[in-house]
Amino acid sequence: MLVVWLTVKLMRGKTVTWKSRSAMARRVEMENASLVKEKKRQLIKMTAEFCDEHLDEECKQLAEKLIVKLARKRNIPFLHGRMEIWAAAIIQLLATVNFLFNKESKVSPLTLCEYFGTSKSTVWQKAALIREILKIAYYDQEFSTNRMKQQNPFANMVMVNGYMVPLPDTCA
Repeated sequence: MLVVWLTVKLMRGKTVTWKSRSAMARRVEMENASLVKEKKRQLIKMTAEFCDEHLDEECKQLAEKLIVKLARKRNIPFLHGRMEIWAAAIIQLLATVNFLFNKESKVSPLTLCEYFGTSKSTVWQKAALIREILKIAYYDQEFSTNRMKQQNPFANMVMVNGYMVPLPDTCA
């Protein structure tokens, strides 16, 4: 980004700094915004198709929410690299956080990678990167399915003086 900083020393020793962007910098930002919008649209479409075939509507909505949140970051990771890898990584992350890769599930990491034509190790690396960028953990309130929110063993616990303590029953 082309930015011009102008610092002026005023009377009485005060210094004022202005930031001015050139027309070229604004044009580059607009082109970048259209690229982000296009890539975001592609990712949403790819993850939605996978969720329609293998998962459910709730996972589809969580994937879209995750993509939108990633697109708001300063350094948007999915601007570079194959979109199939990023789509698989987003589903991988959601499936891992929500324990969707269990024995009863009809989807596995292998199914995911075969669907998108990607390598398992690459998908895991990208999923770990997204997890780190967005600071997502197991039982994350924002990206957990309703089933996981209900099964969360820490939902009725608080930390008191370094100890996990159950909340008192308010219904009794």
